[in-house]
Amino acid sequence: MRTLIITAFVSLDGVMEAPGGEPGYRNTGWTVKDVEFLPEAYEIKAREQDEAGALLMGRRSYEAFAPVWPAMTEEFAGYNAMPRYVVSTTLKEQDERWPATILRSVDDVAALKETDGGPISVHGSAELGHALADAGLVDRYHLLVFPKLLGAGRRLFSEADQDAVNLRLVEHEAYANGVQKQVFDVVR
Repeated sequence: MRTLIITAFVSLDGVMEAPGGEPGYRNTGWTVKDVEFLPEAYEIKAREQDEAGALLMGRRSYEAFAPVWPAMTEEFAGYNAMPRYVVSTTLKEQDERWPATILRSVDDVAALKETDGGPISVHGSAELGHALADAGLVDRYHLLVFPKLLGAGRRLFSEADQDAVNLRLVEHEAYANGVQKQVFDVVR
């Protein structure tokens, strides 16, 4: 079975919306505002790309990434070359600039996890992340936690009333800029 990994930039209060400058959110670009760039803090992002066997995202993230990531041949060569999947009940067809297989449900994601291949990496996609976690499909979280309190915004974790989920910290590091890497396995 393939490992499903949610990877996210997240504020200390759990917001993951618009970390890089996406329009429509009042605190957009919060990962680069007032936080010194330290390459070592992003080592996990390169490792994720090297280790992933597939990229999974929700429709909104796919529509945001499709016009941009294919042109980022140096930064995202691995993601541009690997199989991509988008989970959507409304998307009619893939974006030809960045083709992806369209899945219609979390059950389709569960079936994808049963196939052969490397880890499935989920980027962005807050609503999809909530649905996958609520369905018990998430195996690991790769988090870069920023020393910010953003208040409002899309949250990393679902607010569904569910039983507690235990996590095991398997890797962590704090950087001079205040960013913390936290890698958690979901305990089953």
